[in-house]
Amino acid sequence: MNLNFAVLIDGDNIPSAYVKEMMEEIAKYGNPTIKRIYGDWTKPHLNKWKNVLLENAITPIQQYGYTVGKNATDSAMIIDAMDILYSGKVDGFCIVSSDSDFTRLATRLREARMQVIGIGEKKTPNPFIVACDKFIYIEILRTRTDEKDENETEDKVRTKPSVDKITAKEISLIQSSISDLSDEDGWAFLGDVGSLIQKKSPNFDSRNYGFPKLTPLLKSTDRFEIEQRDAPNNPRYKHIYIKNKEKKRSRGRKK
Repeated sequence: MNLNFAVLIDGDNIPSAYVKEMMEEIAKYGNPTIKRIYGDWTKPHLNKWKNVLLENAITPIQQYGYTVGKNATDSAMIIDAMDILYSGKVDGFCIVSSDSDFTRLATRLREARMQVIGIGEKKTPNPFIVACDKFIYIEILRTRTDEKDENETEDKVRTKPSVDKITAKEISLIQSSISDLSDEDGWAFLGDVGSLIQKKSPNFDSRNYGFPKLTPLLKSTDRFEIEQRDAPNNPRYKHIYIKNKEKKRSRGRKK
């Protein structure tokens, strides 16, 4: 089933350099039928958006700042999101911002059974991240290309982002998810494990740690057993199952 998404972008809180990569990422989850970006387009700092909007068919929405120090863009996005929700034309929303002010909006949309994907920088506050079904860091999208872009006014050469090191916290998250779904022998279907991890931690993504998929990330830790099995009714396809490795008991010396 191909879901229809409304993509709402906070122009004041998102860099313009990787819009193409963002749209390609969103296309993995559904069809972006509504694409809007919000900001005060009379401000010089938004000029860098103009070319990328045309190239990606994103509609700019003008929102003047009525009061100094207040962000009117947030209110405009929230009002539009609710109008779109009640129109019944979409199955989900992609909120592109690093601003925690959209936490309540994400929660409300999910209450209405909308799928909510968030995209923002790693500085995004955790309340907004956990309010989404899935949250994707812009920094991991930079690995798509390192070509020069003449349209950019910032960072004229795309650089590879730093890769996070997987910690005991993430290992524990994976292990507990396997335990929650495992059969009597300790094996769990990797697809189900990945879905459960996403529910527990919306910003978990193997690309954060330098791996394109979950399987190579798991292999790199040497903490899990991985097994391929023939798919039921179709041996041409393989299903991947995973199991927590048992801890080796240290042998104490007898006195």
